[in-house]
Amino acid sequence: MKNLFQSISFLVFTFSLTVNAQTKRWSLEDCVFYALEHNISIQQTELDTQTATIDKKQAFGSFLPSFNAAASHSWNIGLNQDITTGILQNKTTQFTSVSGTVGIDIYKGLQNQNALRKSNLSIIAAQYQLVKMKEDIALNVANAYLQVLFNIENLKVQKEQLRIDEQQLMRTQELVKEGTIARGELLDAKATIASDKQRVVNAENLLLISKLSLAQLLQLDDFINFEVIEEDSLKVDNSILMNTPNAVLDVAKEQRTELKIAQTNLAIAEKNLVIAKGGFQPTLKGFYNYNTRISYADIALRDSNGAIIGVQSAPPFFDQFNDNKGQSFGAQLNVPIFNGFTVRNNVERSKVNLEKSKIALEQQNLDLERNVYTAFTDAKGALQSYESAVEALQARKESFRYAQEKFEVGLMNSFELSQSQILFSNAQSEVLRTKYDYIFKIKILEFYFGIPIVKKE
Repeated sequence: MKNLFQSISFLVFTFSLTVNAQTKRWSLEDCVFYALEHNISIQQTELDTQTATIDKKQAFGSFLPSFNAAASHSWNIGLNQDITTGILQNKTTQFTSVSGTVGIDIYKGLQNQNALRKSNLSIIAAQYQLVKMKEDIALNVANAYLQVLFNIENLKVQKEQLRIDEQQLMRTQELVKEGTIARGELLDAKATIASDKQRVVNAENLLLISKLSLAQLLQLDDFINFEVIEEDSLKVDNSILMNTPNAVLDVAKEQRTELKIAQTNLAIAEKNLVIAKGGFQPTLKGFYNYNTRISYADIALRDSNGAIIGVQSAPPFFDQFNDNKGQSFGAQLNVPIFNGFTVRNNVERSKVNLEKSKIALEQQNLDLERNVYTAFTDAKGALQSYESAVEALQARKESFRYAQEKFEVGLMNSFELSQSQILFSNAQSEVLRTKYDYIFKIKILEFYFGIPIVKKE
């Protein structure tokens, strides 16, 4: 029985080591790159890029000739004229016809050329949209990743606080036995332990929720076993704050994708207006048509006077195909005169859309300027808040240590000690909050300065 228990224990221990070895800890780079490959929104935007490429192929196809072929075979059943007697009789006759048509646009108000240029711009706009989507996903993943790190460290702080309070409880029990402090202090210490345990549970729940949010961004199913690298590998460089907001704005105007999207949309609107105006111009189209027909009815033989002297079977199929052929070719000119204001309304509608695109570009410039100045101010303020929080933590730490010493000698009761401890715990939480808030806001400012969230090595 003992050997069986040892064997089972060994298997469980081995399985545990295997699971731990297989558990991957994700870095920020891992999360971002995985999200860029698996995020559904990015996949949908990539399909939009493919659609734009297909539209370009269609625009290019407008320059090529069109070719259409048609064939038909018919049965005429019922009252038909007999070719031998000229008498109407109920009979069945068959006919086959074949035709082919080739057409090409010679001039169409330059609409085909402008449509091709527009399709090229649409591909560029779709590519910019894809880049913008990837940037947004990377930013969201970074924010969610930092939130997980914050909750991990916050949980450690709460557990450490619980450990300190449990030690304090043991010390309080000793002081009560010695008669140094009243027994009521022990009850306060136990109440503090209960509050600490509640904060630990809340911290665990917040960590679980933040891991769920990050896992959903990555399209992962198993978020329970999802772990990130806890080491503080996020090196923050404050040098970007040495720049002026105008310097950051100048770089952002050259690199920001949303501004490029607005500029490309304006160019597309201009092409749409040119295409719409092309509808006022005449169009010239060349065409060529070939057709032939085959009859399966007998042919009447006539003399010089036109009298029927006999009946001959229908000629062979391919002989008729060659003998009955016909061809036509030419050019067709269409001049728009009045089409129910269709062309004029299309032009007016394109002008309105062009003005909308101009306003959108102007608004995007204003938004970019506001966002850059806001990001710069937020990053600078976040750094100051973090530095102040660190200083406050040092002061609260010394204050709590001094309160413990006073409690040891009976110069402070447990309630006052608890208040000092709460202030110390709050200071620790504030340092964590301001730390990750500062990291994220620096990342946003770097983002506007053209520095990616993560870099491929």
